[in-house]
Amino acid sequence: MPSNRELFYRHLGMTSPFPMDLEFSHANGVWLYSPNGERYLDLVSGVSVSNIGHSHPEVVKAISEQASRYMHLMVYGEFIQQPQVELASQLSKVLPDSLNNVYFVNSGSEAIEGAMKLAKRHTGRPRIASMVNAYHGGTQGALSLLGNEEMKYAFRPLLPNILRLRFNSEADLNLLDEQVAALFIEPVQAEAGVLTPNPGYLKKVREICNEKGILLVFDEIQTGFGRTGSLFFLEQCGVTPDILCLAKALGGGMPLGAFIADQSVMRSLTFDPVLGHITTFGGHPVSCAAANAALNILTKEHIYAQVEDKAKHFYDNLITHPFVKEIRYAGLLMAVDMPNSEILDKVFISLIEHKILTDRFLFKPEAFRIAPPLTISFEEIDYAIRTIRKVLDSFL
Repeated sequence: MPSNRELFYRHLGMTSPFPMDLEFSHANGVWLYSPNGERYLDLVSGVSVSNIGHSHPEVVKAISEQASRYMHLMVYGEFIQQPQVELASQLSKVLPDSLNNVYFVNSGSEAIEGAMKLAKRHTGRPRIASMVNAYHGGTQGALSLLGNEEMKYAFRPLLPNILRLRFNSEADLNLLDEQVAALFIEPVQAEAGVLTPNPGYLKKVREICNEKGILLVFDEIQTGFGRTGSLFFLEQCGVTPDILCLAKALGGGMPLGAFIADQSVMRSLTFDPVLGHITTFGGHPVSCAAANAALNILTKEHIYAQVEDKAKHFYDNLITHPFVKEIRYAGLLMAVDMPNSEILDKVFISLIEHKILTDRFLFKPEAFRIAPPLTISFEEIDYAIRTIRKVLDSFL
């Protein structure tokens, strides 16, 4: 009988020649457990998905109860389904007034795709602007916005009319003109190694977009749902986008994405032609039920209230190590710079051997990620710090 590992390599499409090659039987809180009972501390959260921890009982209960009522009924947007309606209403309540109309999809990539179509349809303009070292997903449109050539060259031709700007460069904003339908921006650039906006930069972006009739699109797919210390990063920067893209932690561990705008903008997809965007499984009722539970947990328990203190605890206790060159963070989305990528590779492997799960960044090869579930305790943080320092000490 072939093992799961053998079947994994035989039948699953691989994203790289060297996957992490770990198998887990169950997960709880901030811990993942192997079939033989080994326990791994999760400092990745499925790339900012498991913000409220793994297998939260209220989310599990919501999934079970909804699955027992009904699952897929009809393609998105035709039937009135209580989990979708409730979630759209709850999101509208916690977002600025102009972000009041939600289109549910399957993933972050599809949220970006839908937002691109919406921006072109609403403005009638052909060009889209995005940032150098941006990451917005892997589908053709999202890949066209991606700000790094290495991941794109093998798939050209991609979408034309993409304008690339440098993050935090106010001078580059002068390249925006009346042919640009939308500017897509991560308010914190995640895969670039957690680059935060300079003071006033995003307000300048908003000002230029207003002046030139450009829709401003925030990709908060990684930064949403408490990750940076507020429910959404837009609260910290004081800027409201025209379109907001969400996914990852939105579903509480289930697959779910959304793009959100004012109803007057979103209605552009409703006519000329009808079905301006359509999805079979977007807003799946079980995913929406999980998302409702996760959002209730976040807001009721104020899980993100301690995020800044927890991040600072990591920072204060790791920045003093001689191998750590810099730490950048926005809440519990943290990048720890090693001296170079070769050392990072060794550290990464050693951390796994010490049962600490971390991850790399796509566009910052010398840094590793710290992005645990927001529910991580200070005791668990101390355990992570001790283990990370022990690993780093071994390379001195």
